[in-house]
Parts: sequence; C-alpha cells; structure tokens
Amino acid sequence: MSTDRYVSPLSERYASKEMQYIFSPDKKFRTWRRLWIALAETEKELGLNITQEQIDELKVHQDDINYDVAKAREKEVRHDVMSHVYAYGQQCPKAKGIIHLGATSCYVGDNTDLIVMTEALKLVRKKLVNVIGELAHFAEEYKALPTLAFTHFQPAQPTTVGKRATLWMQEFCLDLEDLNHVISTMKLLGSKGTTGTQASFLELFDGDQETIDKIDPMIARKMGFSECYPVSGQTYSRKVDTRVLHVLAGIAASAHKMSNDIRLLQHLKEVEEPFEKSQIGSSAMAYKRNPMRSERIASLSRYVMVDALNPAITSATQWFERTLDDSANKRLSIPEGFLAVDGILDLCLNVVDGLVVYPKVIEKRLMSELPFMATENIMMDAVKAGGDRQELHERIRELSMEAGRNVKVNGGENNLLELIAADPAFNLSLEDLKKTMEPSRYVGRSKEQVDAFLSQVVKPILEEYKDLLGVKAEITV
Repeated sequence: MSTDRYVSPLSERYASKEMQYIFSPDKKFRTWRRLWIALAETEKELGLNITQEQIDELKVHQDDINYDVAKAREKEVRHDVMSHVYAYGQQCPKAKGIIHLGATSCYVGDNTDLIVMTEALKLVRKKLVNVIGELAHFAEEYKALPTLAFTHFQPAQPTTVGKRATLWMQEFCLDLEDLNHVISTMKLLGSKGTTGTQASFLELFDGDQETIDKIDPMIARKMGFSECYPVSGQTYSRKVDTRVLHVLAGIAASAHKMSNDIRLLQHLKEVEEPFEKSQIGSSAMAYKRNPMRSERIASLSRYVMVDALNPAITSATQWFERTLDDSANKRLSIPEGFLAVDGILDLCLNVVDGLVVYPKVIEKRLMSELPFMATENIMMDAVKAGGDRQELHERIRELSMEAGRNVKVNGGENNLLELIAADPAFNLSLEDLKKTMEPSRYVGRSKEQVDAFLSQVVKPILEEYKDLLGVKAEITV
C-alpha cells in the first residue's frame, strides 16, 4: 500500500485483480501490438508488399514490451502511440517500416477500448450470473417462510422471505438481458483513418474499392469480433460508451435496492449480512452490528449511477468527426465505472452467500400484526356464524383502531383478538380466533410464485451459464 501518494480506493479496496488487469496499461499496450499484427497480416493478405518474415518478427516481440524505450521516446515526442510504434520498431528492425501502416492513433486506441470494454462486460456478466445463482439458493431455502410485507414501510399483507428475494433477483435478471444485448452488439472501429473515410487505404491499394472493403471485416475476425461499425468519424461513436455505462448503472440500481432492503431488515433484526467473529461494528458501541457491506454496496452504486452521466455528456458534445475533450473523461469514467461495479457485485456475492435469517424474530413481528391482516377472514367466519357483514365491518374497523391505540399509545400488545372475542356481534371465541392465526394462510401464492420463477426464469439462465458459476468473492471489509 502506497502511503505517499493518492491511490484510487477502487483498486486499493473494492475491485478484483481480474478487473483491474483488464484496464491496466499492460493489457492496453499488449492489445495495441495484437492490433498492429492484425493490420499487417490483413494488408499482406490483401496484396501489400509485406513479408511473412516481418509478421513473424512482430509476433516474436508481441508480449515483451520494451516499456523503458517507449517511456523515454514519449518524453521527446509527447505522443503515446508513436512512442510505442517507435519502441516496437526498435525490437523489430525488419518490420519497422510497416508497423501502423495506413492507420491513425485511434486504430489502436479506440479498438483497444472496445476490446477491453467487451472483456470487462463479460466479467461483469460472470459475476452477475453468480449473484443470481446465490439469490436462487436463498429464495429456494426460504420460499415458504412467512414474513411481514411492507408497503410504504408500513405493515402490509404477508409474503415470504424467499418471495421477497425473487424481487431482487428479477431486477438482476433484467440487467442480464440488457447486458447480453450490449455485449451482442459490440463491434470494433476497424481502420478508417483520420476522419473515417479510409483515404489512406485508397493510396495504399491504388483505389481498389473492393479490396478496401475487406479490411475491416478481416481485422474484426482476427480480433475475435464479428464486424466493425459501418461508419465512423475518427473515433467510434461515443454513444457506445453511453450504452455500456447505462448497463452498469442499471446493475448498480438493482444492487442498491437490494442493499437498502437488507439494511432495513437488519434494523428489524430479521435478516443480517455476514459478520465475522472478530469484526468490530462500532468504535464506541461494542454491541453494534452495522450492515457495513450493504452500506458499501449502496455507496458504490450511487457513484456508478452518477458516473453514467459522463459518457452521455461526452457523446452529446463531440464536434463533427472528433474532439479530444472525451479523452480525459473516458480514462476516468469508463474504467472506474467498471471497477466500481466489479466491487459491487463481489460485495453482493459475499452478502447473499452469508445472509443470516432469524425466523423467531420474523414470526414475532408477523404475529404482532397478523390480527389486523386476518380481519377479512375473521369477518367471513362471523358472517357464516350468522352475523351481518356491514355491521361486522364497522365493528372490526372500530376495534382495530382501539387495538392500534393500545399498541401505540399505551405500549401494549396487539389485543385485537381479545376485543373481537369479547364482542357478542362476532359470536367467536378466542380459541376460534387463534385458529385463524396460521401465517401460511395469508401469504397467498408466494411459495408457488417462487417455484415458478426459479424453474421458468432462473433455472434456464443458470443452465446457460453453468460454466461461469462457482465464483466466491474476496472482499476487503
């Protein structure tokens, strides 16, 4: 850990080594060299005077980058791409003259950005699928455990712990749909020249339009893509960055929603995130078990949701074929958006995998409110026993208000059942009333909905991506 200079918390505390490497300088410059090889091979295959010996020389030095030479050269010429062209040429004297032939800086810069983002999106998908998988285990285990539901954070008709988890899961499944769409539409820039017109290739290939049309598709295939964007200015459209960051912001929003619910449940002592044996919850209050991981999810998620504005504004303000006011913003907003989402998903994995459920607390709270939820059933039973529905409805309303006052004003227990039993209009004993207090009678189709959701929606996802499952997150608490 460096103590004498600023280090981004995203790399120091939150993001995985795998995601950090994807956005590392080494990954970038190795990709530049792969792109130069792909360009040279394509030009050779299409008839330019480039030899196999030159290609082989480029491949020999593809990964042993002479960073010292590139760094020294950049101090002289103040241009990162040309510095690396120079450094590569020093290692490959035979191929020196054909490196970057016909290309502009965006050939390596922009294509690398697209390659790196696509790889990062696939890592995000891997972790997102694992979060969905962990939530599926949780929902299956607790699909029939009744719990008090809330609307407006006010007690409402009961649900089950597992059914609530499907609400979190469904949002992540929607994110996966969006993520898959963006991954499936990622393309390369190709090699289109300084304003996107491929003018340099008209010179290189003596105006042979048919041959020039083959350049981009060949480069795309060599780099593992199906195609290139059909038109561009000097750069690929910055609209692509907007689409990518919007997907990340969507994942962040889903994670934030889940983490908020977990924080509220931890306050209610119904569900808790993992808490290590020696973990300290508060420096002052030794008894505290703060939901620190869920709070961190919320904190990083807010960062990503706001960060998504950066590429949108950049896309909107590009002038004509390109301006360079995108550069510094891209270097920050895109990698750090990915690193933050990577940290968020690792935290989600860790939290869901270790969620602790307290059924007794859940039951106690539910039973304290269940008499109010059961009034419809109680009224129907009383009607069957000869009562008048309209009169009974009014009496239940009055008695419910009285029971509510006893809880809120007097600090007493919910005595609605006792009040109803004492009212001759209902003709029901306390014993009869208590028989109606079986929580499973009030959760509707929660269990069946969980079963259907897991089998029809989640199981196909987990089957499709079974090779990605099994990720365990390491986090820095």
